[in-house]
Amino acid sequence: MSAVFDSAAFLATCSGRPGVYRMFDVDAKLLYVGKAKNLKKRLASYFRKTGLAPKTAALVARISQVETTITANETEALLLEQTLIKEWRPPYNILLRDDKSYPYVFLSSEDEYPRLSIHRGAKKQKGRYFGPYPSAGAIRESLALLQKAFLVRQCEDSYFRNRTRPCLQYQIKRCKGPCVGLVSPEEYAEDVRHSVMFLEGRSNQLADELNSGMEQAAMRLDFEKAAELRDQVAILRRVQDQQSMEGGSGDVDVIAAIVNPGGACVHLISVRGGRVLGSKNFFPQVGIEEELDEVLLAFLGQYYLSHHERDLPAELIVNAVHEDFPVLIEAIATARGRELEISHRVRGTRARWQQLAVTNAEQALAARLANRQHVAARFEALAEALDLDEPPQRLECFDISHSSGEATVASCVVFGPEGPLKSDYRRFNIEGITPGDDYAAMHQALTRRFSRLKEGEGKMPDILLVDGGKGQLAMAQEVLQELSVVGLILLGVAKGVTRKPGLETLYLNDAEHEFTLPGNSPALHLIQQIRDESHRFAITGHRARRGKARRTSSLEEVPGVGPKRRRDLLKHFGGLQELGRASIDEIAKAPGISKKLAEQIYAALHSE
Repeated sequence: MSAVFDSAAFLATCSGRPGVYRMFDVDAKLLYVGKAKNLKKRLASYFRKTGLAPKTAALVARISQVETTITANETEALLLEQTLIKEWRPPYNILLRDDKSYPYVFLSSEDEYPRLSIHRGAKKQKGRYFGPYPSAGAIRESLALLQKAFLVRQCEDSYFRNRTRPCLQYQIKRCKGPCVGLVSPEEYAEDVRHSVMFLEGRSNQLADELNSGMEQAAMRLDFEKAAELRDQVAILRRVQDQQSMEGGSGDVDVIAAIVNPGGACVHLISVRGGRVLGSKNFFPQVGIEEELDEVLLAFLGQYYLSHHERDLPAELIVNAVHEDFPVLIEAIATARGRELEISHRVRGTRARWQQLAVTNAEQALAARLANRQHVAARFEALAEALDLDEPPQRLECFDISHSSGEATVASCVVFGPEGPLKSDYRRFNIEGITPGDDYAAMHQALTRRFSRLKEGEGKMPDILLVDGGKGQLAMAQEVLQELSVVGLILLGVAKGVTRKPGLETLYLNDAEHEFTLPGNSPALHLIQQIRDESHRFAITGHRARRGKARRTSSLEEVPGVGPKRRRDLLKHFGGLQELGRASIDEIAKAPGISKKLAEQIYAALHSE
């Protein structure tokens, strides 16, 4: 525990030079690895008495020992930090769980009839490598296109050497039969050259060359060759039409990170030669309170520094900036021997790439959170956290939303092990309470919900989650006692002193049973997800109700004032505001309005 660690004595002898620090717990288990431009200043920031982030406070509470390694500069510190993170995977570091190699397209250019294939691992074979591609699916798509357009073989060498007649690929016009000499080496070499142009991203230049060849063949009256070239151009144009990111150029990785209480996703789009090769999602392990720029920095460091075999583009386009990006660029240049540029503010096609990466990251994270297996695992974690015999099957969460007491709405969202049960969501329009009294609003909503349950309407939840802390928990207890509802687990959620995600205080059944969960707990992520969904559903309902109230004229409640008369009145006075300023006598002068009706209209407009 931190009580046995004398931070003052440690800092008194700590160096102010650049380096790496490692924090250990009482069992000598590595907790965290970090780098610093000034070790003493950076480490001193951990041991101040106030102002620590929730995750940092939890880390400091477990520190029993700190070790440092001094480096020549901050760049060396970053390189060492990434090496240690990859080797030891400390629990308080942001971790990228991705160690596999990426596939390439391999061209066996040393052969008389070269072959195209998928390649992973070390590049030991003689030939050309194109990529890397984000997935095998993206590579197969390119190879299928090349096979249709240029008929270059993709069969294994052992199969190729032992053929005595052409295979099915020749019959369906996906190969020219080089295995049995049905195509000359010169013609085949031209097909290979065109395939290379496509793989290098020179599709426009290739299409122009094919068009020129088609015209020349037509002039020679070689219509069969012209038709073949026409079909190749058509395939290329179809690919370009499907390519939503055409118009760019160069080698770029577009990287967008999204962080929410349920987790984080980093989406990477690979662009080579101006052509998008594909994309991939990563789900780093992060705490609830991690900032987007920190997640992005950790990802870039581990992705480009820990795997030297990965292709390094000339530029990275990201959706957030971090003050340590210059150090990261220098470290990559030192480790990889090449400099790159990190861009954030981009325009045109590059801005579309950036936005598409953000959209994909958002959708991928939403899909992951909604995944049944993923949600079920969180339910199991919640059962373990609450010491239940089995995972709950139904969770309900209530929240209140209003604007200074106006148009108060209570929401009830429902989750099961398969995710949100949106057909069971309910909203309650709250009436007859003091504006802004959230406790009264919660009392009314819970009373209406569980009164219906007592009457046999709806299903009993296993856990009732109430946002708002001790006060709202007490209100929920009161309602359940009044209605004699038993066997229901109550879980109160309070935001904590800092009101930051990751430091919530939880109450089980009553205010006496207070506890917290670690920021990276799947159970806490589930609670956060349900609470956020309840908050969203309440706000949506409140805004709709408030908007409807503001769109509704006070005149609609006056007997004898129908749509036509309302329209005539507003036209006569020039709007509702001017009508509200008018006296009873002035209203009575409007066409079709009697003195008595004018009094009713005046009363309706001034009822507040």
